[in-house]
Amino acid sequence: MICLVGSGMPQMGRGCHRWDMDAAGATRMPQVDVDAAGLCSRMKLLVGILLCSLVLGVSSQRWLTFLKEAGQGTRDMWRAYSDMREANYKNSDKYFHARGNYDAARRGPGGAWAAKVISDARENSQRITDRLKFGDSGHGAEDSKADQAANKWGRSGKDPNHFRPAGLPSKY
Repeated sequence: MICLVGSGMPQMGRGCHRWDMDAAGATRMPQVDVDAAGLCSRMKLLVGILLCSLVLGVSSQRWLTFLKEAGQGTRDMWRAYSDMREANYKNSDKYFHARGNYDAARRGPGGAWAAKVISDARENSQRITDRLKFGDSGHGAEDSKADQAANKWGRSGKDPNHFRPAGLPSKY
């Protein structure tokens, strides 16, 4: 498409103004061209989502439930993290990992999803900080694998007390 931009010089491009001429040759107000390719791709995306929703039978109620469970699961994970920081008890981190994932997964699929996303993000960020300053946020790859095992244990519905250290106050 050729259009006039700023100086009135012809330019090639998209999203520029098209200057219309009336019958007498006078220029009229510029009109913004619609990006047909972008509109088409957005339409395809929306049609794809609609078809997937119909095929899978996903109702808006299920999405709302999933989002609610994810929010509650996120709160469960935060509570476990806060309790771990408050307890400040030696060798208790695996217990709190398992407990947070267990509580979140009991909320339903949304909670289990939130627990997995949060756990994976935490472990990935811990790997980065370990590379920058070894030993500052954990004990390296072994500790990360053990944390992930505790996370998976909790998400699978197994009792998080399996990781509970002796002497941890009953409050937790």
